[in-house]
Amino acid sequence: MPDAPVLGASKTVALDSQAFGDRFRGPLVHETVRAEQAARRQGTAATKTRGMVSGGGAKPWRQKGTGRARAGSSRSPIWTGGGVVFGPQPRHYTFKVNRKERRAALRSALSLHAERGSIAIVDAEAFEAPSTRQANALLVDWGQRRPTLVVLLESEANAALSFRNLARVAVLTPENVGVADLLGGATLLLSAGALQSLTDRATGAKAEADEEAVA
Repeated sequence: MPDAPVLGASKTVALDSQAFGDRFRGPLVHETVRAEQAARRQGTAATKTRGMVSGGGAKPWRQKGTGRARAGSSRSPIWTGGGVVFGPQPRHYTFKVNRKERRAALRSALSLHAERGSIAIVDAEAFEAPSTRQANALLVDWGQRRPTLVVLLESEANAALSFRNLARVAVLTPENVGVADLLGGATLLLSAGALQSLTDRATGAKAEADEEAVA
């Protein structure tokens, strides 16, 4: 069974073998990361077509006799200041990834950290007040390389305020952590509550409990 050290204490915490002991599924991880990154795109890029450009109501010059090429409107795409042909329009880039596939990709990312030994537990209750110095000391004593992803519950505000100002350290809640975030961090630091929340997400325990509550 995989385990993780507790920073600032000489003990380890056992990790769930289902969530942190799964094999790495590269294609599922790739698909899930693509979906997460696509969902973050704004999709607001837009150009004006010839029907949107102002002006051009009158024919620039008569059809024959000028020696110039025929022209019906100054809004033509071949004119400077005219419309754009097949330009980008506002759209969304999201695409669906099945729930079981997302869970499998999450387990793969968590298991990768467990296999590399790049995961640790932090006692969020030890932060009685925000202290960047205390947070930095924990990371220095750990001796792992950065960037580091720190996952804390919303109620663990003192710890979150302590870690968020450190260079190359990102702080997220368990609900907002994606596979791309886990793979983007060289190391992963979790509170006990965040560990349980991510474990429930990876194994589907939370979804099953919600379904039973609805039933």
